Amino acid sequence: MGLQNIIFILILASGIAFFTWNARKIRRNIMLGRPLNRSDRKGERWMIMLKVALGQTKMAVRPIPFFLHLLVYVGFILINVEVLEIVLDGIFGTHRLFGFLGGFYNFIIGFFELLAFAVLVSVIIFLARRNLVYVKRLWQKELNGWPKTDANIILVVEVLLMGAFLTMNAADQVLQMRGVEHYVKAGSFPVSGLITSWFEGLSTNGLIIYERSAWWFHIIGIIAFLNYLPYSKHFHIVLAFPNVWYSNLEPNGEINNMQAVTNEVKLMLDPSATPPETTEAVKFGAKDIQDLTWKNLLDAYTCTECGRCTAECPANITGKKLSPRAIMMKTRDRVEEVGKNIDANKGVFVDDGKSLLHDYITPEELWACTTCNACVEACPVNIDPLAIIVDLRRQLVMEESAPPAALNVMFTNIENNGAPWQFSQNDRLNWKE
Repeated sequence: MGLQNIIFILILASGIAFFTWNARKIRRNIMLGRPLNRSDRKGERWMIMLKVALGQTKMAVRPIPFFLHLLVYVGFILINVEVLEIVLDGIFGTHRLFGFLGGFYNFIIGFFELLAFAVLVSVIIFLARRNLVYVKRLWQKELNGWPKTDANIILVVEVLLMGAFLTMNAADQVLQMRGVEHYVKAGSFPVSGLITSWFEGLSTNGLIIYERSAWWFHIIGIIAFLNYLPYSKHFHIVLAFPNVWYSNLEPNGEINNMQAVTNEVKLMLDPSATPPETTEAVKFGAKDIQDLTWKNLLDAYTCTECGRCTAECPANITGKKLSPRAIMMKTRDRVEEVGKNIDANKGVFVDDGKSLLHDYITPEELWACTTCNACVEACPVNIDPLAIIVDLRRQLVMEESAPPAALNVMFTNIENNGAPWQFSQNDRLNWKE
């Protein structure tokens, strides 16, 4: 084993360890939420995951972006199979270790090259679309600053990785044709074979230096990409599958009953009933991330910031402050802030005087929501912004007694008249006259 192999093993091990460390922190942050049982109806969950996460069926409503994203998605999954060979070559000092597979290997490498070219073209189109073409949902204010930069970084990295892969193969092919030792004749190169002329003027040593540099750039780039994911919205690559698996299988928008409220209603209807014994303080709604469920927090980390939810939101379309995408982004920002607080205080959260409600998400945003579920229907990975909105509203109404004036009038009418309208029960049927 040579020095290069040792260096490679150290880089690979460090990359995997650092990713694992970051992934564990994110898991810790997600589990700060309240418990929620989403382990029922497993067969239905697997089918939804295969359909929505793997098949990406909810993206198909926009056929062109769907097709381009599908190319990038399939490319990401399948081309990374080739990474296995690169890793083994790096560990053992071999070159094209699987070349003994012969014709099948040639087919696989050729297919990977066509896929890499398709990914390259798709990503360039996405870069132009995001930065040169006005697509309203990609130019809204919540994407200003880091979110837009983050999206562009990923796209540029993908261009560089695919470029390195194809030019590495082109240099490799020229070295194979020259019969250079170590460069076994293996693989089919339908794309990089078109650019071998770029390298034919180089000396053999120059070619080896370029091929090795591209090889190192490609594999280190993949390891760096892996470790960038936990800091990026692109962590949805990892979380989309579990997030869809844990989808809410009840009808969209169905509000869960709070047991404490149900008990109170039962006592009102039957004062002789025995109240249930409980020692836990009852909290209505959610003020901060600890009051949300772990699934709400998983939703926030899974958000791709694509803005399809906001593009379909009638409140946002009519100019109101609400953006379902911003709700998810602000929730994730608050979870990250709480996580850093815990890290800084040796595993214990120290009250920082902030909360998700008011400091991150305003009542104006929450009350603009019509609870129509357009955002939930539009999300390609089954994120549910409405669940967070409803819990924050509950906090405003039931804990802070701060509903809008119109709701206060309705509550008073229901209490006094048994109906939302401002007339007595005896007059309720007058409309038919």
